[in-house]
Amino acid sequence: MVTASDILNAPILVVDDQHANVEILEFILRDGGYARVDSTRNPREVGDLHRRNRYSLILLDLLMPGMDGFQVMDTLKGIEQRAQGYLPVLVITAYPDHKLRALQSGARDFISKPFDVYEVLMRVRNLLEVRLLHESERNNNRMLEALALHDPLTGLANRRLLGDRILTALAQVRRSKGCMAVMYLDLDGFKQVNDTLGHGAGDMLLKIIAARLKQTVREEDTVSRLGGDEFVIALPHIRSAGDAARMARKIIDAVSQPCEIEGKTVSTTASVGVGIYPAHGEDVETLMQSADRALYAAKRAGKNGYRVGGVGDVRRIAAA
Repeated sequence: MVTASDILNAPILVVDDQHANVEILEFILRDGGYARVDSTRNPREVGDLHRRNRYSLILLDLLMPGMDGFQVMDTLKGIEQRAQGYLPVLVITAYPDHKLRALQSGARDFISKPFDVYEVLMRVRNLLEVRLLHESERNNNRMLEALALHDPLTGLANRRLLGDRILTALAQVRRSKGCMAVMYLDLDGFKQVNDTLGHGAGDMLLKIIAARLKQTVREEDTVSRLGGDEFVIALPHIRSAGDAARMARKIIDAVSQPCEIEGKTVSTTASVGVGIYPAHGEDVETLMQSADRALYAAKRAGKNGYRVGGVGDVRRIAAA
């Protein structure tokens, strides 16, 4: 929701080569309650000013020496491309035949010279409301997209984003004839933490573990949470099963470090299963299933250890 305060505090830029016009428009806007009004008489400054200040509205004269308003709008279009082409421009002109061309060039509206105070204030307010609504909708869409791709508790990738990342990694390693790993992890004894300390403490533990996992892996790796105490890590571009095994040991060691939650020292361990492309699967589903089976093999063998694929021995980590 856009409030009156949002509108009156939106940043505005006045662009006109005539000093008198700048003074009049600044007076009208400030007298109308607008708190953030900048101005320039140099049209070549507009692009840099907008990059720095991200104006919600630019009042732009069309006829200026050196660089006219249409050229300024072309510059602004390049800056605003990431905002889906929304050009926050209210043109100023004394020539009726320029109005249609200005609108065709991307301007949102126009005001005529000589200035009518009521017209200026009405058009400025209307355009600011539209601009702020547009920004609010864009921000909401970004937030919804982030929520659709990330776990709300830990901020890690969710199953959907993980699948996309693994699919992309598989396409790359197929071309390079390399290998990658998918690592399935869950916490040993997590239910006991929930039962003894409560779900709030359990959630805090999950956040701590998520942060440790992010710190342990490489920047190119993807750490995800599928739900509960289940995490999956995608490791693109590993050289061998030995690389995956070393990473599993590092992760188990990081998870097993004690942490303080609500004044109590909490210790947990992890069991890890690893599936490697192409040995244990050549698509997302098969790799995930291989890692999941390896995880359960590790848990059956006594937990606090890892297993790579369906072959080899379970490796146990000595208790701290």
